[in-house]
Amino acid sequence: MTFQELNLIEPIQKALKTEGYTTPTPIQAQAIPIVLTGRDLLGCAQTGTGKTAAFAIPILQLLYNRPQAERGRKAIKSLILTPTRELAIQIGESFAAYGRHTHLTHTVVFGGVGQKPQTDALARGVDILIATPGRLLDLMGQGFINLKQLEIFVLDEADRMLDMGFVHDVKRVLKEIPSRRQSLFFSATMPDVIVKLADTILTNPSKVEVTPVSSTADTIQQSVYFVDKSDKNALLIHILEDHSIETALVFTRTKHGADKVVKVLQKADIRAEAIHGNKSQNARQNALNNFKNRKTRILVATDIAARGIDVDDLTHVINFEIPNIPETYVHRIGRTGRAGANGTAFSFCDAEERAYLKDIHKLIARQIPVVHDHPYPDKSAAPVGGAPEAKAAPRKQNNFRRRGPQRVR
Repeated sequence: MTFQELNLIEPIQKALKTEGYTTPTPIQAQAIPIVLTGRDLLGCAQTGTGKTAAFAIPILQLLYNRPQAERGRKAIKSLILTPTRELAIQIGESFAAYGRHTHLTHTVVFGGVGQKPQTDALARGVDILIATPGRLLDLMGQGFINLKQLEIFVLDEADRMLDMGFVHDVKRVLKEIPSRRQSLFFSATMPDVIVKLADTILTNPSKVEVTPVSSTADTIQQSVYFVDKSDKNALLIHILEDHSIETALVFTRTKHGADKVVKVLQKADIRAEAIHGNKSQNARQNALNNFKNRKTRILVATDIAARGIDVDDLTHVINFEIPNIPETYVHRIGRTGRAGANGTAFSFCDAEERAYLKDIHKLIARQIPVVHDHPYPDKSAAPVGGAPEAKAAPRKQNNFRRRGPQRVR
């Protein structure tokens, strides 16, 4: 299937052509036609499946097809509620890219920065608002945002909203929007509490699930290194001596840990920056932009800061520390191998983390191959659950996909 077969309007087709996208991902192929009919949608999709375009493209088309006079009033017609600042910014970038020829306007509001540029944009009038819950409720309370004419509501990353304690904020927002509306609900996982939340938001929704719950993409080559905690820094530097790893996203459990890893890498003359909640919004965005533009080779991140980070052609994710929540592993490595591309995920596991690794094996229903051929093996580590052996990190390997049909993220 191609985007031309989805009956998209010419301005959006033109934008997709400019971006170089021709082939929709499975969730886009399934969700776009449903949303265009005006139905509610429940989407279960891992990060990296292209779900942002799955709602951004049909929303732009629906609003573009409204009568001109109606669109000219510039009341907020669509609200996309998302848990993190970085994800909100990236969704805004997607609307800018796909809607560049539609004359529809959008803005992004989030905390951590001054509100005046955001309120100025709101005063000029926008068709589409992308927001994080806290800043949205703050600006609504100040009278800068009126959602009474809202027609399309999107709740993105619902499971992460729950994890971050935003569920009550979401319910407060729901009280302020019209009951007659189209609602789209996306979550990477569907535990009972998320299903119950969806039931309060959606009316007779169509359901789209493009991958099994809690699965990892088949395009990601996973491996684990057993290593003493004190040797993790040296192992990371050793792996990054492979210059075919042009960029890598490295995960730590804590903000302090992220800063320590950055210092170690910088001392080894490896360009690295950290992104976490203690950084200012400008610092976080600059670090992300430098990483996207290849000015920074290594981005070290905590889980909440990294949720939703979308970097084209990211081939490597490194779990410097094993996450204590197994689902987090799925989210982390989903930063690579996106939309059908190949990716590689390395995990460093010390003795205290072996129980976490066992939980991950149980969740993903597979054993992660073990790399034994490296300079810092943990001699006390026996294979977890009979895990197969993996080859050491290959040299001069380049997984960047330069040719062929691209998929829109």
